Amino acid sequence: MRIGELARTVGVSADTIRFYERAGLLPRPPRTENRYREYSDVDAEHLRLLVDLRGLDVPLREAASVAAMCHSGHCADTSRELPLLIERQRHEIAQRVARFRALDTRLADLARHLAPASMLPLVSDGACCDAAAAILTAGEGRCACCAPQTT
Repeated sequence: MRIGELARTVGVSADTIRFYERAGLLPRPPRTENRYREYSDVDAEHLRLLVDLRGLDVPLREAASVAAMCHSGHCADTSRELPLLIERQRHEIAQRVARFRALDTRLADLARHLAPASMLPLVSDGACCDAAAAILTAGEGRCACCAPQTT
């Protein structure tokens, strides 16, 4: 099959395929007499695995390495590496989720500070306006409504 057909089969653009080839992440296919690339079903499987691994947010080089191992007959290596790769991805995702939760908490606090009905006096850091001051002070717990109350 030609590059356009491969692209449609796998669901990527021809430019993506060319990029992977230039980067050495996908084997270059043989060419016909008229210089068209000629791909096989094995090439489609290789590319599909690479694309699917990228869909799991596996870094490009690692995805290409696993796809290359798989399609070069190193199934034992692939079977050994893939669970480790998946575990690393899950760990990275857990870290990202924690960062997103912290960010969401900070944004919720900031939204509370900026809500018109709850405008409280803000500690000025020389910010250009109250909204900028809220961003600068809310995350540090230095505004009137975030500071620990002393009795």
